[in-house]
Amino acid sequence: MTQVKEVVFSPEAPAPIGPYSQAIKAGNLLFVSGQIAIEKSSGQLRVVDIETETRQVMYNMGEILKAAGMTFANVVKCTIFLRDMQQFATVNEIYGSYFGDKPPARETVEVSRLPKDVNVEISCIAVK
Repeated sequence: MTQVKEVVFSPEAPAPIGPYSQAIKAGNLLFVSGQIAIEKSSGQLRVVDIETETRQVMYNMGEILKAAGMTFANVVKCTIFLRDMQQFATVNEIYGSYFGDKPPARETVEVSRLPKDVNVEISCIAVK
């Protein structure tokens, strides 16, 4: 049986900046591409500080989940990419506030560089 993949797009989240989709739905699974802190309304990066940047990333992810008829409660797996692991505690606290008492599986990795030289990028997998 062949699974059909469906492109999910939220007009409330920034458009992809390359040859990829905001998210792909395959059956009951949703694969959300890594989100960075681009504010849809202005098209500008929100990198004032790591708190603002992380909140914008999570907002963008939330809008894409919503476009697929899901919420953060549907998220089963996340990957966090950080430019500086010294910012882990702050990112972790903000990230954790979006999930209830059953947070998703996750890994966090420090990387040397991220798109547009941001400090944090987060992707996720959700299931409905």
